[in-house]
Amino acid sequence: MNYKYLSLILLFASQAFGQLTWSGQIRTRSEYRDGAGILRLNTYDPALFISQRTRLTSAYKSSRVQFQTSIQDVRVWGQDASTISAADGVRLGVHEAWTEISLVNKKDTILPGFVEYLGIKLGRQELMYDDSRILGNLDWLQQGRRHDALVLKLINKGWRVDLGMAYNQNTDAFQTDGSYYVPGNVLPYVKDSKGNLVAVPAGIIPLVGVTGLSAKNGVASLVNPPSTNALGQNYKSMQFLYLSKNVGKAKWSGVILSDQFGAYSLDSTRNIAGKDTAYVFGRRYHSTVLNARWTIGSNFSAPLAKAWNFNGAIYYQTGKDKDGLLLDAFTSSLAITYQPRNIAYTFGWDVVSGNDAFSSSKTNHRFDPLYGTPHKFWGLMDYFYAGTGSPAGGLSDLYLKSKYVAKNKRFSSGMDLHYFALEADQKAQDGQKINPFLGIELDWVSTYVLNKFSMLEMGFSVMQASDSMESAKGFSPGTTQKQASWAYLQLNMLL
Repeated sequence: MNYKYLSLILLFASQAFGQLTWSGQIRTRSEYRDGAGILRLNTYDPALFISQRTRLTSAYKSSRVQFQTSIQDVRVWGQDASTISAADGVRLGVHEAWTEISLVNKKDTILPGFVEYLGIKLGRQELMYDDSRILGNLDWLQQGRRHDALVLKLINKGWRVDLGMAYNQNTDAFQTDGSYYVPGNVLPYVKDSKGNLVAVPAGIIPLVGVTGLSAKNGVASLVNPPSTNALGQNYKSMQFLYLSKNVGKAKWSGVILSDQFGAYSLDSTRNIAGKDTAYVFGRRYHSTVLNARWTIGSNFSAPLAKAWNFNGAIYYQTGKDKDGLLLDAFTSSLAITYQPRNIAYTFGWDVVSGNDAFSSSKTNHRFDPLYGTPHKFWGLMDYFYAGTGSPAGGLSDLYLKSKYVAKNKRFSSGMDLHYFALEADQKAQDGQKINPFLGIELDWVSTYVLNKFSMLEMGFSVMQASDSMESAKGFSPGTTQKQASWAYLQLNMLL
């Protein structure tokens, strides 16, 4: 056989069939929580648990197409019995399932020199841009974050332009009534107004943590309602335009993002349990009206001098929030990093706008950090803009961070100090203005690379909260422990 022809056949096959790879991850994390995320009530005890993410990823890549699927299982040890039944549910899910098709690249002979790259990526995918402040994969959470979206990508002469869109619906069933979207991730059961556990009524998102409920008029108020950030109400549709330009070691980026939320009405469903007549209060989504929110902003990073670097960002929100209120909010970030050798020091200040409790304005001034990674910015204990809610008065975070990386890159250790305060004035329960100071948090994290497949990570955090933190979190005075702590030990294996 002519080996010349054999080599040509093998070369053609490698280009035509591409490369198929498999990878896996097991990430096990032990946590001790004594006030992590939210202050611990005096009547509660600290918690200790172990969670695990198991992820299997397959990826295919050729000169014209990429394809990736990622299946994951997320659970707490002991969440299921050693022998389970169908009633225990399924926690296995698809984290990613996308394909990216190259439309034009710099090797093309049809349109040479048109652009360096033009492609389209569609399917379930992570959206990560810049420092993940606005769009990130939230990888700290075991379940992570992803979107069902389509993204058109262009790269040319240092420029990057991404145009993305997403559209959500609950079902493809025949005779579906319109395109109303009921946000997902609803628990199957909820407690009614008398405390009875009942199935969640169809088409309703139950109000959780409610006070002052009235079955007569359906009025309900939420204690410290969280920002959207994919919590409580997912978007019906979303569009974004992202641009970035690299000039040497400096980078500028800008984003315009619009997400729309289905309008809702407060509703209640009567439930009879024995001698109790109670109600389940919630939001019913059955309207063609969409509340459109717009977020516009820019991020810039550049070296200032030898060993010095600057990073700044500002974002503005307008339109209507998910509840239909007019929106006028902002966030800004300034940070300077000094890294002489293998240790870096960062001093920064983040401001996230909030509502002034003494103002009569009906416009919402609470900035929503959208679909970013709050764990990365506002303290590792996740008191702000995470699943535990965000203060109505916004946030001012003055911080100092340091990180040491060994020369062999196997060991690193860092310590962060945060000074948290309210951005806007708030009222105490007696109507008086509260002190804006919320608390001080100290975070310590160290990592050690055991081998090329595994890494050990440990962390310890303490929070010294003020009476204002108690008020901002919706607790009655004197009902919580102001000194909080959190510790974790994590083994991350990537194969």
